[in-house]
Amino acid sequence: MSAAKETGVSLKGIEISISGAMPLSASVVDSWETQTGGYLVEGYGLSETSPVLMANPVGPSRPAGTVGLPLPNTEVRVVDPERPTVDRSPGDDGELIVRGPQVFSGYWKKPDETAAVFVPAADGDDAGPWFRTGDIVRIDADGFVSIVDRIKELIITGGFNVAPSEVEDALRAHPDVVEVAVVGVPSAHSGEDVVAAVVLAPGKELNEKAIRDYARTCLAAYKVPRRIVAVEELPKSLIGKVLRREVRDRLLAGDRP
Repeated sequence: MSAAKETGVSLKGIEISISGAMPLSASVVDSWETQTGGYLVEGYGLSETSPVLMANPVGPSRPAGTVGLPLPNTEVRVVDPERPTVDRSPGDDGELIVRGPQVFSGYWKKPDETAAVFVPAADGDDAGPWFRTGDIVRIDADGFVSIVDRIKELIITGGFNVAPSEVEDALRAHPDVVEVAVVGVPSAHSGEDVVAAVVLAPGKELNEKAIRDYARTCLAAYKVPRRIVAVEELPKSLIGKVLRREVRDRLLAGDRP
């Protein structure tokens, strides 16, 4: 979008765009739809689900920032990650488990890995087992699903779980911050510290206190980063997804991401 704007190329006429691989922020959706006059909708799935589980309807009724509704014949549940047979209360965060015709039957010649990602169906339920996605989600009253974070990327600080994406969304709204990656690094006192690596807007210098003060206006105190590091760029995959694990590894090695 920024390249098109800088070069004066119009994006008008793009009616429908579909996004996957990582959650979209509402600000990106708003900017894209303003420039194109069309819709930008999200979908969600995994390689193990062939690969789509849900998608947003194309229209103004869809809530931006969600990955939509389950596809036909796809069942979803939100469960306790520690006890995946126990459902979470409606509206609460939990691990998404699914089943449907697109869900795979298992990993080739890996019975242990296969058993680890399936939850047996309850007695009397003949529809088959549930696949554990490893993603923490929230489902609203209308059935729209929002991705909170990957279980493996949740930060545990002082006994509390912190979703990196929530902190990233808060920091990204600061006018000095262009991009951000939030990770947990080991702490002798609280399990892990919340640390943010940020790419600053051109001409801006890092003011940790100002950014933390801003974060406190929209985050609980334990979610506010203990440390903020300015970097020139963030490591990304070929599809542009920020590699949090690599950011964390570089921080632990004492390098700037």
